Amino acid sequence: MELQRYAIELAYNGRDFFGWQIQPKQVSVQETIELALSKLFDAQKIDIVGCGRTDTGVHAKQYIAHVDLPLKWDEDVLTYKLNRILPASIVIYNIQKKESDFHARFNAKARTYRYFIHTQKDPFINGASLHFTKHLNLVKMNEAGLLLLGKKDFTSFSKLHTDVFTNICLISHAAWTRVNEHEIYFEITADRFLRNMVRAIVGTLLEVGEGKITSEDLKTIIAKNDRGEAKMSVPAHGLFLWKIEY
Repeated sequence: MELQRYAIELAYNGRDFFGWQIQPKQVSVQETIELALSKLFDAQKIDIVGCGRTDTGVHAKQYIAHVDLPLKWDEDVLTYKLNRILPASIVIYNIQKKESDFHARFNAKARTYRYFIHTQKDPFINGASLHFTKHLNLVKMNEAGLLLLGKKDFTSFSKLHTDVFTNICLISHAAWTRVNEHEIYFEITADRFLRNMVRAIVGTLLEVGEGKITSEDLKTIIAKNDRGEAKMSVPAHGLFLWKIEY
C-alpha cells in the first residue's frame, strides 16, 4: 500500500496529559492522536513522530508531528475528521503533504518556549500562567538572561539521568516581556532544549528578579555544570511550546 508522509500542525492543553510522549499506563498526547488516526484508517496501528517531548502539564501553542498514511482523504477532510474525534484539549490546525524524508524532530531548526506569570489573582488564566506575588525586577532578569545566549553546556538546568548525547544548546533569544501591570512572560529560543531546562531557567531567573541571587551567581551556576547549583523548577502549567521553525 502506498503511503504518503504528512506534517500535522496542532496545539494542545497539557493539563489532561502526561506529556507528549507515550508512557505506560498514562494518557499522552501522542497516544491520543494515534488512536484517533487508527479509527480513521480501519484500526491500523499508526505511529506518529513529534518535534520533541513536552513534560506532564506543559502546553503547546504550535506543535509539529509527522506521520505516514494511506492516500484515503485529502488533507482538509482528514483535518476535519481528526478534529471530530479528538478531545477538546487537542486541535489540529492543518495537515500537509511532505517529502518522504521530512522529519518533524530532526528537520526543526529552532524551538521557542514561553512561560507566563501573573501577579494578581485571576481565575481565568490559572491553568495557563503561574500566580507569583513577589516583586520582580525585570531589568535585572533581562540582564541575567543575556548570559544564557550562545552555545553553552546547560547541564545545570537539565533533568538528571536523561538519554541525550550532549547537553550543549545554542540559545539565540532569552527575554522577559511585560504584557500589562499584572502579566509578564519569558520567551526563549534555541536549537534544542534539555528536559526541564526552561522551567529550571525560569526558576533561577525569578531568584534574580527577587534579588536572592545576582547575574554573577548565574554565571557560576552555568559554569559548574551541576543541576544542584540551579534553583527550583517552576510548575509546568505556565509553560508553552510556542513556535517551531524549519
